[in-house]
Amino acid sequence: MHFTSFLEDGRLTVALTGEIDHHCAKAYIQAIVAKIESYTPDICVLDFGEVSFVDSSGIAVVINALRSMTQIEGKLLLTGILPQPMRVFRASGIDKIVEIKEAVS
Repeated sequence: MHFTSFLEDGRLTVALTGEIDHHCAKAYIQAIVAKIESYTPDICVLDFGEVSFVDSSGIAVVINALRSMTQIEGKLLLTGILPQPMRVFRASGIDKIVEIKEAVS
């Protein structure tokens, strides 16, 4: 598991990398939730630009981030999603409950 994050003007951006599967999902969930609880951003952006693979565990990462942002009345955005992760997110309906943008400015 490797990611970078930064907070700017109330927007927390978390750039994820690699493959998100059952081996690393729990650690991603804990790290992202801890960042959200620590910074209480207005918007949290999960940047999937460097994520080549997700399975159902990747869905859990998104759902947990969404739950944390909902608790603080914030908004979750997903961006930079490559074709394989996008297929998983569309098949699961994540694209219906979380806003997905090509790029966040």
